[in-house]
Amino acid sequence: MSDGETFGHLLHGTARTWRQKLDERLKPMGLSQAKWRTLMHLSLSEDALTQAEIAGRLGVEEPTVVNLLHRLEKEGWITRNSSPHDRRCNMVLLGRRAQRVIAQINATADKLRHELLDDIPQADLHTCMKVLARVRERAEKNDRRQRITRQSVAHGLAKHNGQIKQRRSILRKRHSRSAGGGPK
Repeated sequence: MSDGETFGHLLHGTARTWRQKLDERLKPMGLSQAKWRTLMHLSLSEDALTQAEIAGRLGVEEPTVVNLLHRLEKEGWITRNSSPHDRRCNMVLLGRRAQRVIAQINATADKLRHELLDDIPQADLHTCMKVLARVRERAEKNDRRQRITRQSVAHGLAKHNGQIKQRRSILRKRHSRSAGGGPK
């Protein structure tokens, strides 16, 4: 490994190259990387996923996923239904076409994995996987801490700015005033 190559660059480059190799093998099936990654996330999930959950798993913004899901639905790869709990939310499921090819996608991915990892000792793979799992856990733990800190700061600022007062929001106060109730 060269001095200029950092762990992050190596990790990112390896993941990108691996996905590109799999992408080349799945293209004849009519699957782009965006499509097969979405289908795999849906197939690995125990329940239907929301559009927001899919965006989070793919690491893209929700508007990007909406266009992708529209194409996938039009091509018969997925179905979208309104959530029984929240009609504003779409639940995404694998369509019949996708259910037939998931096994092919998995077989292709397995074959690639065996080709790329064939001569690497099992102990080295085990160590590598332990290290990667620890790095991911730390990153996710830091993300949770940062999210909680941001929420706490936002709540504190809202309280300090008078947006939260006696458990009533500004919008409710304004509505009360405009309805003729006067200042409360």
